[in-house]
Amino acid sequence: MSEHYQHLGVYSDWVDAAQRQAPLFPIATPGALTQRRVREVLGFTHGAEAPLTVQVEQRWTRDGVAGEEVSWSVGFGPRTHAYVLKPLAAAGPLPGIVALHDHSGFKYYGKEKIADGPGGASPGVARLRALEYEGRAYANALAQAGFVVLVPDCFLWGSRRFPLETMIEGVGDQAPAPSDFSDASPAITHYNAVADAHEHLVAKYCNLLGASLAGIVSYEDRVAFNYLLGRPDVLAARAGCIGLSGGGNRAALLNATHDRVAAAVIVGLMSTYAGLLDHNVTHSWLFFPYGWAREGDWPDLAACRAPFPLLVQYDLADNLFTPEGMQDAHMRLTAHYQHVGKPEAYTGQFYPGPHKFDLEMQAAAFAWLQTNVGK
Repeated sequence: MSEHYQHLGVYSDWVDAAQRQAPLFPIATPGALTQRRVREVLGFTHGAEAPLTVQVEQRWTRDGVAGEEVSWSVGFGPRTHAYVLKPLAAAGPLPGIVALHDHSGFKYYGKEKIADGPGGASPGVARLRALEYEGRAYANALAQAGFVVLVPDCFLWGSRRFPLETMIEGVGDQAPAPSDFSDASPAITHYNAVADAHEHLVAKYCNLLGASLAGIVSYEDRVAFNYLLGRPDVLAARAGCIGLSGGGNRAALLNATHDRVAAAVIVGLMSTYAGLLDHNVTHSWLFFPYGWAREGDWPDLAACRAPFPLLVQYDLADNLFTPEGMQDAHMRLTAHYQHVGKPEAYTGQFYPGPHKFDLEMQAAAFAWLQTNVGK
């Protein structure tokens, strides 16, 4: 008898029927073949990935950090804006990190959610930071720890967001749902509500244009990473990436698709796909690249460049994942790194509490980065 799925109800037997068509979530071992399959599934992986017409918009110093706002074109749409943060006293090139902002259903801002610019925290992010980052702009703290940190906006967020009127024309106006981010203005809350509905339309366009939302975002993150590698103040052989939630999603994709990522940190975004069935298929389209379920599982994508160092931090009471899905992913990642003969290159850390990247987790991640790219 088929398992009953609350989300599917009378269609619960659909899962078994899909399994009979072809295996779901087969094991895809690390290596060139899996890396190629990831790139083929994502799309937008076959052209130049260099930032175009790079400009420095402004510079500042604040709280021991030297900051720049830079911008570039990815070849379509509005210009990407990014913050570059590094220790004010830096005397030479430093290891580089791309800090990838979260999804959080909050598209009005991108980089501002995890980084302070010249004026400090942007209006409307205090509550989000309190819930997800224990109140800290962690990208600035990472710069203070001795890294050049690049914090780019990406497709649909911040400087790369769609205008409100364009989205309303496509999906209609949307009444904002009650939000945990209570300090955001009504205008920001309204924007985020419309953008949430609009993501579904954009995902259809991605499919129509031969890609996926994960593929477009990953392409833009590779462009950003290439910008970081080209900076004279960055040690290009010692560059990595980090992100929470949607940012962890992006870190997994960037690590899988860029051969020069030296180490990656994925926070609060790891599960087997089987562990999502029924109660947790609520994530962004970023987590579901079209066709990947027939090629492998999410941990396989994250580990496809093993034995390059990988840290995954799990929140044991994360409402976005089941404990079983997280534990199974951890076991699958462990097996992949054992398969390539370097089990110590994968670290899985489990923390109590809900979906977050709090100060304890940040300290552990920063220390891991110092060990794996900072020395």
